[in-house]
Amino acid sequence: MNLIARVMRFLFWLLVVSWGVALLRRLVAWMVRGAMPAQRDHDADGGVGVGSGSDPAQGGLAARKLVRDPVCGMHVAEQLSIPLREGGELVHFCSMECRDKYAKNAQRKAANA
Repeated sequence: MNLIARVMRFLFWLLVVSWGVALLRRLVAWMVRGAMPAQRDHDADGGVGVGSGSDPAQGGLAARKLVRDPVCGMHVAEQLSIPLREGGELVHFCSMECRDKYAKNAQRKAANA
């Protein structure tokens, strides 16, 4: 009987600790998400960030959106990308080199047309 009581006590505390860890993870995630709206407001004021066109009901999911560079095909976070607005379309790039290469090709196409 003593062995069964020890096993049950172990399982009880294992359950309590696992719930505690899960709650702690949720608390930390909530705190991190709480810091993101300030960054979004800053981006909407001066930068070309996610905050200007994202839906606030998404709760930070737009900050993790990946976009594809049309030149090299690399995926980069939309918040970290280098945007270029061309003909009403917003194109995102991973680097200044890719953006310049895209702009040169666009100028060549416009000159040939």
